[in-house]
Amino acid sequence: MDNNSPNLDTVFLAFADPTRRAVLRQLGQGPASVSDLSAPFDMALPPFMKHIRTLENAGLIITRKEGRVRTCEINPARYAEVEQWLIDQRKGWASRYQKLDALLETLKGQTT
Repeated sequence: MDNNSPNLDTVFLAFADPTRRAVLRQLGQGPASVSDLSAPFDMALPPFMKHIRTLENAGLIITRKEGRVRTCEINPARYAEVEQWLIDQRKGWASRYQKLDALLETLKGQTT
């Protein structure tokens, strides 16, 4: 996932909402129906379905419909992409911190 990827924007927008994060936590325990996912929330089904669509559009979940039941599950491939992006960011910051440490050591040596 590229730093400027619209997919990255969509994923972090999906993560930004506490309801969607709670749904993702619940799905971390395994697939669940929309009815089961919506039960803990004090909202009607249409607004809750907007959250489901946002997560699905971000690629964080996959849904399938069997009869009248829509089941959701985590999409591990998208999480792997997000994890790789975070790893890349962490590597970049670690390198910057090492350079800063080296600079501070050099400056410290100059002042003593």
